[in-house]
Amino acid sequence: MTLTPEQQYQQSWQERQDFAERMQPLIGSLYRNRGIEICVYGRPLVSASTIDIIKSHKTVTKYEEHKLRLRESFEFLEIIAGLDLNPAKVDLGKLAYGYLFKDQGEGLSKEDFLKRELADVLSQDGREEPQDVVLYGFGRIGRLLARLLIERNGPNANLRLRAIVVRGGKDGDLEKRASLLRRDSVHGPFNGSITVDNENNVIKANGTYIQVIYASSPDSIDYTQYGINNALIVDNTGIWKDEDGLGLHLKSKGTAKVLLTAPAGGQIKNIVYGVNQNDINADDKIVCAASCTTNAITPVLKAINDGFGIDNGHVETVHSYTNDQNLIDNFHKAERRGRAAALNMVLTSTGAAKAVAKALPELKGKLTGNAIRVPTPNVSMAIMNLNLGKETSAEELNDYLLEVALHSDLRDQVDFTSSTEIVSTDLVGNRYAGVVDSRATIVDGNRAVLYVWYDNEFGYSCQVVRVMQEMAGIRFPSLPA
Repeated sequence: MTLTPEQQYQQSWQERQDFAERMQPLIGSLYRNRGIEICVYGRPLVSASTIDIIKSHKTVTKYEEHKLRLRESFEFLEIIAGLDLNPAKVDLGKLAYGYLFKDQGEGLSKEDFLKRELADVLSQDGREEPQDVVLYGFGRIGRLLARLLIERNGPNANLRLRAIVVRGGKDGDLEKRASLLRRDSVHGPFNGSITVDNENNVIKANGTYIQVIYASSPDSIDYTQYGINNALIVDNTGIWKDEDGLGLHLKSKGTAKVLLTAPAGGQIKNIVYGVNQNDINADDKIVCAASCTTNAITPVLKAINDGFGIDNGHVETVHSYTNDQNLIDNFHKAERRGRAAALNMVLTSTGAAKAVAKALPELKGKLTGNAIRVPTPNVSMAIMNLNLGKETSAEELNDYLLEVALHSDLRDQVDFTSSTEIVSTDLVGNRYAGVVDSRATIVDGNRAVLYVWYDNEFGYSCQVVRVMQEMAGIRFPSLPA
């Protein structure tokens, strides 16, 4: 019986749904129990819906000549699920496509091919002990970090969220903290179950037992009484930004290291993961994860500088308003930030351009920057006006950045879009440090203007988690290389 075009389409769609639904438990089990994060051409599939899994496969055609069908990638996923792997990020799409259409298997069976490609994380002894983590401060970044760490909870979780520290609250404080974790106006509801144990000051979330500690000073806590030892303290308050202030954390019993999620002062190392994470030494006690903007622009700037050279440039950030601004006109110590954030574009300063040099010294003195705060709650854009070391074209520059996003060492930091319709809300929840908007790229000889989107909350938080892993000595490779 010959099927009509409509019947053929319906049958094809049902097949895709079936395979996507069969993929979900395998993807979830690999992530929770083994620490294996599955993606397709960089698109994460952890906690993805059936439709998201289908869409991730559809995007392959944007980068490659052939389609990658779910029935094809499913075979590879089944084999991966049967291998004894250490925690890693595994790109199912690249592995399957390379074997099926690029002859990367070189005559090997699918299983032997996967064993070869994943050899770095295959059947290795001595898995790292989990690192105790304490979130000091539970604001926008603190709660998103909590979501990311809870998402990773399982037998092979390498970062274990043990506690949050906040200032002493009134009656109902614990319920309020739990509610803010459960519901978010920008990022949507928490994916799971959250309960409160008032007797023990604990928030229980998807199997994660989070001790809530009330304190007014970083040096006044004995973490060991909660069974927390050698903890990595992630300071999300922004109150202490130098060695003396952040060093207070190290005076508390049970702490080992401190990570600041804001620009730091003094001689503290500013780390942008993907660029200079190798600067972190085992004996570094205090490290800074830089700012969201510095994380968004530095990987792209490194890629451009490596490929074309940068003589100088200016970075303008169109940045969503933040908590340090006023909702309505009121006194503010900073210029212009006292004006109503939801009603105005507010011209202000940013240290992000100069901070790039802390992670990428070769650009020291070459960049200037300003910021415009705009009436949106999240997702920002960096506009980079660069004078390059050589002439190029928009097509050549975009092709280069696409290669960076897909296959370079910066593939977990730099994303790429060729959409003509994308707007800021489409990037909420994006896990990359920055997303190159290729349709906006302008090139005239050696002058280039690049537009880079970034989720200044969630994308930045993903970068922070990567720095946390590096500080803990936890290796989390991205494969295939």
